Amino acid sequence: MPTTRGFEVEPDAAARAWLDSHPSGGPRVVAYRVTRCCGGGLICTVKVRQQSDRDDVSRHTPIASDGGVELLVDPRAAARLPARFGLTVRGFGPLKHLHLVLSSEEWGALLYD
Repeated sequence: MPTTRGFEVEPDAAARAWLDSHPSGGPRVVAYRVTRCCGGGLICTVKVRQQSDRDDVSRHTPIASDGGVELLVDPRAAARLPARFGLTVRGFGPLKHLHLVLSSEEWGALLYD
């Protein structure tokens, strides 16, 4: 699959069906968020979501695949993501959402390195 900046995304059948049933007016964002908890620890989260008007995506890394998946990856996540990763669907009912498919080591590197 041709991609931008060396990333390759592979949606599985569930992700393709979800994408077909949830068309987007633009690319989706792989958002990386760091918050502090009350004890001073850091909580890192990664979420695949629709782009909002509040997003400043000027530094985000664009990824496009032959399958029609367009993503903008937060620069903090782009520095830690493997060159090849998958997309799937997680959750139930109205809480279903796109989710990255990574090995445990890749999740560890993404969230904690």
